[in-house]
Amino acid sequence: MEKSGWYSRGYLPHFDVPGLVQSITIRLFDSLPRAVVHSVLSEIKHLPEDCQDLERRKRFESYLDRGYGACWLSKPEIASCVEERLLAGDADTYMLLAWTIMPNHVHAIIELADETTLSEMLGGWKGATSRSANIMLGRSGPFWYREYHDRYIRDDAHLRNAVRYVHDNPVKARLCARAADWPFGSARLGP
Repeated sequence: MEKSGWYSRGYLPHFDVPGLVQSITIRLFDSLPRAVVHSVLSEIKHLPEDCQDLERRKRFESYLDRGYGACWLSKPEIASCVEERLLAGDADTYMLLAWTIMPNHVHAIIELADETTLSEMLGGWKGATSRSANIMLGRSGPFWYREYHDRYIRDDAHLRNAVRYVHDNPVKARLCARAADWPFGSARLGP
């Protein structure tokens, strides 16, 4: 794969440049029903093209926070497995700046190592955790949705806002009162 810029594996464009700081969201396979995706895309198609991405993300995130699907990540043993995998690559193939494991999706902010692409790194995360989770759950089949959302971090202010968003997501979803109380995220570790 070319390691220098924009590409698409489906309907989401990705910006993949080694060394870039990225905010990433991956979600479980059943977390957004196809009908919801089509409805959102239909509802925003009248917006200017440069506004559609932001509106799509807002609406999808709002739906994810409602906890649709099996929410396998709400099981502590599954969330621990995912968190261990996130932490295992830290300082090796990427620097993990912030993360939160929600019941049906994961947010992470990373800085990729120069020799690693985002798609390679996510393939490793998703492959290892889906195998382990499916064994723990006694199931087979897709665990993660194949696409992911990534957004490159433009500057320090953007990074601060992105970290705040990642840390506050469990509070916004009414899963805990304070970000530091959420057991599967970097907010609990302090500043």
